[in-house]
Amino acid sequence: MNFKPNQIFIEPTLLLSSTIDHGKIQIESILGIGAYGIVYLGQHIHSRKKYAIKLLTNTKVSRSEITIHSQVSTHPNILTLEKVIQQQGMTFIVLEHAPEGDLFTAITHPTHGLMGNNEAIKHIFLQILDAVEYCHQHNVAHRDLKPENILMFPHWEVKLADFGLATCQSVSAEFGCGSTFYFSPECQSGMIRNQQRIKGYSTQQNDIWSLGIILINFAAGRNPWKQANMQDPTFVAYVQQPRHFFRRTLPMISDELDRILGRIFCLDPALRLSLPELRLRILKCHSFTRT
Repeated sequence: MNFKPNQIFIEPTLLLSSTIDHGKIQIESILGIGAYGIVYLGQHIHSRKKYAIKLLTNTKVSRSEITIHSQVSTHPNILTLEKVIQQQGMTFIVLEHAPEGDLFTAITHPTHGLMGNNEAIKHIFLQILDAVEYCHQHNVAHRDLKPENILMFPHWEVKLADFGLATCQSVSAEFGCGSTFYFSPECQSGMIRNQQRIKGYSTQQNDIWSLGIILINFAAGRNPWKQANMQDPTFVAYVQQPRHFFRRTLPMISDELDRILGRIFCLDPALRLSLPELRLRILKCHSFTRT
């Protein structure tokens, strides 16, 4: 793909009702605004098909996001990247539209019927694992796994989205990359191991930690701590007494899930469950919550 990403400073509403792709797609409304782009709802003029259209506003991530997302876009549980459009110095990514919002909304709104629904939790989480494992097999670490970046489709189908922070580096020194609630302790600068400050972290092991936080969201409807560092008293309590920590602080989770979490949240990344091991544990788990 030939494109020249630019730093864009634009009032988001200025593009409403305008068209892109030689007048084929009309921009209808704003779906969201983030650090790296503005996401619009668009519609093809003739077919009436809906799209999510991301206007990239950050030069640092533009090229990387497009390249990496294109590399993994064909997986059924990864949001399809339809095309990239260059227009008037702006770069637009045309994406598959998710009509039912994101997983965060599904978890936090009781009307969705997800909380305590073991069948739905297993079905959705296995899809997330499939998407992340496909990424890892293609040497891609997402680095921003969270419910807001998992989009909902009918019949509890989900797709992984937003590759703005994804990387093909297996080890990164880009600390603090991701979302505070979800990234691992080693992903944060200032962590010291064996009296030495670490110089980098495994990006794929960091993804596995984030998957554990998502799994807790499913079962408990909240996060276990605000941030996985020694300034967070709840995380300090986990570091000091990890055994049965989750059963004490999250009494609604099952014993089976407690054992799975114990294997995910190993402070030594090398000891964490692999994705195939985690998948097997999830398949064998009868209940994620206490009945």
